Amino acid sequence: MRSGDINFDFDMVVLGGGSAGYAAARTTAAAGLKTAVIDGGQELGGLCILRGCMPTKALLYAAEVKHLADHGETWGLQIPKVGFDFTKVMARKNAMIEDFASYRREQLQDGRFQLYRSKARFVDPHTLALEDGSTVSSRSILISTGSTVAPLPLPALESAQPWTSDDVLKLQRLPESIIVLGGGPVALELAQFFLRFGVKTTLIQRSSHILKPFDEDMAKPLEDALRAEGMQLYTDTKLIDGGIKGGRKFVTFEHEGKAQTVFAEAILHGLGRHPNLDGLDLEKAGLGAETQRIQTNAEMQTKVPHIYAAGDCTGPHEIVHIAIQQGETAAHNIIHAEKKKSMDYRVLVSVVFTDPQVAMVGMSEKEARAAGRKVVTADYPFNDHGKSMIMEAMHGSVKLIADAQTGELIGGACTGPNASDLIHEVVVAVHQRMTAAEFAAVPHYHPTLAEIWTYPAEDIADEIAG
Repeated sequence: MRSGDINFDFDMVVLGGGSAGYAAARTTAAAGLKTAVIDGGQELGGLCILRGCMPTKALLYAAEVKHLADHGETWGLQIPKVGFDFTKVMARKNAMIEDFASYRREQLQDGRFQLYRSKARFVDPHTLALEDGSTVSSRSILISTGSTVAPLPLPALESAQPWTSDDVLKLQRLPESIIVLGGGPVALELAQFFLRFGVKTTLIQRSSHILKPFDEDMAKPLEDALRAEGMQLYTDTKLIDGGIKGGRKFVTFEHEGKAQTVFAEAILHGLGRHPNLDGLDLEKAGLGAETQRIQTNAEMQTKVPHIYAAGDCTGPHEIVHIAIQQGETAAHNIIHAEKKKSMDYRVLVSVVFTDPQVAMVGMSEKEARAAGRKVVTADYPFNDHGKSMIMEAMHGSVKLIADAQTGELIGGACTGPNASDLIHEVVVAVHQRMTAAEFAAVPHYHPTLAEIWTYPAEDIADEIAG
């Protein structure tokens, strides 16, 4: 392809064939740009399909079904002692993931763009070197190389060979006990999975409450639920030491002013991920030796105008639907340089697939107040709501955050049954800039979980009208 006096091999080269990369490649290819995807992963598909969202949710649902069967007496059901075949649990997960991954492989190999199965590194801002020694040049480049597990917080832990979420997805048997480090979505989801399959589980979180980005009143009910199920859960801790003693793995941490040591058969490192940028030689692209994440503007453009980035390698949110939006935004701006689009994180959605589930959209209360916003909030508990009482799903509540003057909804959160689905009512409301009064006026069927939103909406509307 020719740009000025320069001939390039492609109009667009995408580094990484995951959610962000594929979204960008299909968009530029559909617009007629000669496009290539370079992916050096062991498998095609990206983190979400292969090692993230889809396999973990398959395991979590199996754990939820088992948990409901274990507690059948709650609803007067006489269910014999529930057993399970862990090999079959994993086999079902593997079959489902292969189905999803095979479809993505077909999409990447269907001829719309050139696919290179290779790692790549920058030679100059327009040229990439492949592992076989050949080079590929492009007018525009998108970096979407994803993320890897963050380094261990204590070098001493290396001797204990902690598992990552990748390792959990390959297990052939369950450990008798496990220590989970971290209080984010991955750590919490996998901790509850282990707990519900009979593993003695201890979770250690450094912050004062789990799910640090959420308001504490939204995180606390999940802490209570996990403890009620038998999990040993410590918050507000400081890791001191870890490793192996007498053939047993251990973690020592400070809690409430005292040092405590916990032993277990396995340790899970769930303390987050960081951008996968090793080996890209970004300085040769003019981006400098990035160590945290690739910085972009709202148009997903780096400081080198023809190089864009999307997905986990740039952040600031490691969420699949955001990665897809970023990839599509970058592609649009490469295609339509004269009419660019910008990312809008105002309607950011976050979901944790524990039980109870936790979900949030827009601004949290603490975020809004820290930003100087004058807000009105209201909540309503699931333990006083008809449908959730029928379900015996009574941990948690819903919460709405509105501008104190206009009544516009700027955020909402839900901890409780089906929160991952319920939050989307508020997603629509925030997206459409509805007021609490307008939201409260939307008819809701009874008895449903969704009608719970009307109560805090009415409370906020009454207070503002006041």
